Amino acid sequence: MKFKAPFIIILSTILSLFLLAGCGQKQESGQEQGQRSAAKAHTYKIGLSLAITGSTSDAGNPYSKGVEDYINYANEMKFLGDDKIKCMIRDDQYKNDVTKRNFEDFLSAGIIFYLNYSTGSTLALKRDFEEERIPVIPASFHAGNLIDSNYIFLPIVSYSSQAIGLSEYIVNNHKGVNPKTAMFIHPSAFGRGPVEDVKKAVAAGLTMDIIEVVEHGRDLDNTAMLKRLISKKVQYVICNTVQSPVATLLNDAQRLGISADEFGQEDKITFFGVHYTGGNDLIALAGTSAENFFWTTSYRLTNEESAGASAQLEIAQKYGRDSKTANSHNYTNGIMAAQIAVETIRRAKAKGLEINRSNLYNELTAMNGFNAYYPLTTVGPVTFSSQDHAGVDTQIIYQVQNGVFRSICNPFESTYTGKLK
Repeated sequence: MKFKAPFIIILSTILSLFLLAGCGQKQESGQEQGQRSAAKAHTYKIGLSLAITGSTSDAGNPYSKGVEDYINYANEMKFLGDDKIKCMIRDDQYKNDVTKRNFEDFLSAGIIFYLNYSTGSTLALKRDFEEERIPVIPASFHAGNLIDSNYIFLPIVSYSSQAIGLSEYIVNNHKGVNPKTAMFIHPSAFGRGPVEDVKKAVAAGLTMDIIEVVEHGRDLDNTAMLKRLISKKVQYVICNTVQSPVATLLNDAQRLGISADEFGQEDKITFFGVHYTGGNDLIALAGTSAENFFWTTSYRLTNEESAGASAQLEIAQKYGRDSKTANSHNYTNGIMAAQIAVETIRRAKAKGLEINRSNLYNELTAMNGFNAYYPLTTVGPVTFSSQDHAGVDTQIIYQVQNGVFRSICNPFESTYTGKLK
């Protein structure tokens, strides 16, 4: 597996140092060495609360498996030598009060690093994170998570940056006057997050007209809404929700005969989405109606060859995951969150530092420049600093072509996101 190499090199170096330190001392038996090593080994606890069941579980379930599998893999491969990581994972069903109880239980158990999930609970627990001074990687990429926060670190670019990046693609490729665009969003802080930032980008000079913002409900028929958008000459819809409502939207558009067969087709609608709307999970739900869907994320997909994709599939096979899970970008998402936690602990341990919240925070904020982290599961490196808590700065756009997501551009940074900072 291609990304084992740096870890093996590091572990070999550490092992050499131990051997050198033991020169000239009384030789121990293998059993004595094993007992001494076990006595010195530590177990570091981290926690994860997320929606394994309930609302948004189509993302949370594979995410939890990604975290679980990578932590098990890191322990088995001895990324931390004889030390291990114990990750406590609990289902919160996307309910903030349950998340808070889980977090408090994790604190009582002595966690040094925390993986949260939803936008709502991340915002609700922000003050708790500050009081506990604990590093947090959420599955939510809401830009507002970082406002007045010192301890939250986004793994990849925010929903806002993703939605603006898609808007820039629309503007740069649209023929004619300002493209008429609508936004289809989850009825929550998660869904609403990028709306104002896209509007700010338009106000700053992005030549696009936002005709309507639709918060979807639980209804299974979007016929009236889609006909309304067509009557208003909307050609593009940017979605920020999860796969299930997007699949319903695409199925309805196909049934009505208004799905564009190519970008910007006149009198048709071309659909776009940010991270949680797409991936192979969407194709499984929407079938042929997903054709020509444009989608952005910072993650690599398993249907395009890369070292990260190969490693992910090997890990999934090792732990008996089915094909749907193995190829889910949310499984990748969970793996990558766990990668950051493991790498942060590894770096602190390599420096001989005590593994505590303060030192892990310092290692995260030093993860930049020559110290950037390349997890291979993403299209760019993870970089954090004391002033920048957004990890991977680049994103990529994929398009469904003949039933498969294919990348259609090189990784890029949103121009207008930078202008709004």
